[in-house]
Amino acid sequence: MYYNILQYLERNTKLYPDKIALEDDKRSISYFEYENKAKIIATFLLDKIGTTRNQPIAVLIDRNILSIVAFMGVVYSGNFYVPVDASMPKERVELIYDTLRPTLIIDARNQNEMSNDIHGIYRIEEILLHTQINEKELLNIRESAIDTDPLYAIFTSGSTGIPKGVAVSHKSVIDLVEAFYDTFSFDDCVVIGNQAPFDFDVSVKDIYNALKCGAVLEVLPKKLFKMPKLLIEYLGEKKINTLIWAVSALRIVADFKTLDSVDSPDLRYVMFSGEVMPVKVLNYWKKYVPKARYVNLYGPTEITCNCTYYEIKKDFENDEFLPIGKAFVNSRVMLLDEERNLIDTDNKLGEICVSGTCLALGYWNNAEKTDEAFIQNPLITAYGSKIYATGDMGYYDNDGNIIFKSRKDYQIKHMGHRIELGEIEVALNSIPFLIISCCLYDSKSEKIVCFYQSDKECKKEIVAELSKKLPKYMWPNVYIHYTDMPMNKNGKIDRVALGEQLLKIKA
Repeated sequence: MYYNILQYLERNTKLYPDKIALEDDKRSISYFEYENKAKIIATFLLDKIGTTRNQPIAVLIDRNILSIVAFMGVVYSGNFYVPVDASMPKERVELIYDTLRPTLIIDARNQNEMSNDIHGIYRIEEILLHTQINEKELLNIRESAIDTDPLYAIFTSGSTGIPKGVAVSHKSVIDLVEAFYDTFSFDDCVVIGNQAPFDFDVSVKDIYNALKCGAVLEVLPKKLFKMPKLLIEYLGEKKINTLIWAVSALRIVADFKTLDSVDSPDLRYVMFSGEVMPVKVLNYWKKYVPKARYVNLYGPTEITCNCTYYEIKKDFENDEFLPIGKAFVNSRVMLLDEERNLIDTDNKLGEICVSGTCLALGYWNNAEKTDEAFIQNPLITAYGSKIYATGDMGYYDNDGNIIFKSRKDYQIKHMGHRIELGEIEVALNSIPFLIISCCLYDSKSEKIVCFYQSDKECKKEIVAELSKKLPKYMWPNVYIHYTDMPMNKNGKIDRVALGEQLLKIKA
């Protein structure tokens, strides 16, 4: 019985003590070293804060394996880790700390990223040099652990401007990686190429799928995603065979036609999530890496990364919707209408709602928002049963797969018609000469605004293509061209920045 993710690490230390567990562009460590270093960090934490349990420890992260080792050290101490990117705007970091109120802050950044004038923050490199493991105290902590203890909290944007810390338990992550292991036949030969920042929940799948399987996790240098040719060569050099990436990262390779000119990587799995995958990008990858298993993953942070999956085993046209599929084992995904009634027929739009072990514990130090988001299942009245209403709208296709249509707040009323902005975006993103696009609605002027990235302005050409795909009332009224679309730190289109840009244009 697995009730704590450290059981995976300790099993791997026994089975593969000398096997490389983690590697970045500067260092690598074996499973034995992984466990040993984590215990050293844990002992240091216990010396500083005593035997308190389930307290937040902030970890200043970098794209390095030291950050992951720090996470495990926090877990060994009986507390939970919170990744913090100190390069974010100072105001946002302060808002996170105000909500989190961390018991301690430890610094896993590379030396050149550290600030010499920061006091009260403990550097991992120093901790590892000057601490001895206290096995007895660590054993005492483990004996009192339960699977509903929090493992980590990741901060997401809040609608009020205040970041929300999504707290996730051990049992939710164990459930996730066991489902991946069984569904996709992961094994100890998997070599995962980590793309996602550690304060983005996509990285959770990299860290813990590798831990579950006794696999190798390669932390890819951030600079490579600005040089896609070198990125693909790096995948080959490190024998990386598994990608669990944000859609934007796969799109970069397709945008630059990178696979046209370099040897294609030998991949077993290409999995993606975070945004709607443009089918033209998927088809580009399938053309050059045909033997890989391609999987569309869906789920918000609040349900521990992913609750549905769809393995692509047939061809899709560029303007088709790619299914997000069906629920993972031990997760229940349902569609509810506006009156919170269950939808069980095809092609009827409803809100995607989720229940099961996958649900997060809630938002740290924010009971009000937790109660708003994690609600009583309206289909059950006899006992307490929580669901998470995602705010995403979808429908069942004829095969029982869920099709994601749009965000609930992306549905607009325009020219007397109810329109899903997501449907317009699918049509736009199927146009070959557009790299990426998105739509916002200017409710004051009652105009649909299209933001698009391409080599040059091409409004007339876009309209000509849309005339073949959409009725005229769904065509955007305003087109704003970018050579580089603004992206947020997680590689998604920065819709907030675009909205601010729209206000400036109107002013």
